[in-house]
Amino acid sequence: MKSKYVGELVLSEQQIRDGVEIVAEKLNRQFSEAVVITIVPGGILFTADLVRKLKFDIKMDYISCPHTPGDSNNQSAIIFHENIPLLGKDVIMVDDAIESGGTMKRLVSYIQNNYEVRSLSVATLFVKPGRVDIPVTQYYAYEMTNDDLLVGYGLPWQDELRNIPYISKLVK
Repeated sequence: MKSKYVGELVLSEQQIRDGVEIVAEKLNRQFSEAVVITIVPGGILFTADLVRKLKFDIKMDYISCPHTPGDSNNQSAIIFHENIPLLGKDVIMVDDAIESGGTMKRLVSYIQNNYEVRSLSVATLFVKPGRVDIPVTQYYAYEMTNDDLLVGYGLPWQDELRNIPYISKLVK
């Protein structure tokens, strides 16, 4: 895809497929059933790829908390309807990445404070080094070496570029 915002390749399509397999293997060793909650819209692509590799029973739901990439102080509204009951369930929150971690920390806290789950964990393709501490188990394939802004595979810039099938550095 041609865009002035798409820069140096960070994760190729093959590396993304490999990363999905790595995270799926970790989850398959840990769970026999779970509720997968996708963080929308960013987590849609990773969730779609990931759940097809899971070898345990899942139920699926979604949660939303719009934010600006890299913003660790997101205070936008959390929207969650609990379409699937969470009481006593193992819950896995799935997003494309943990960048600053601020939004994910809020979402984790929201589930912990409002629902009696058996366990809560997070699954993402990658994490960044400058992220805040999130007090749950995190399953991921890659740890980035820096906090560069990235686009593609669910990661947007100005609400665009989510559909790029690889991940690249953002060029402003």
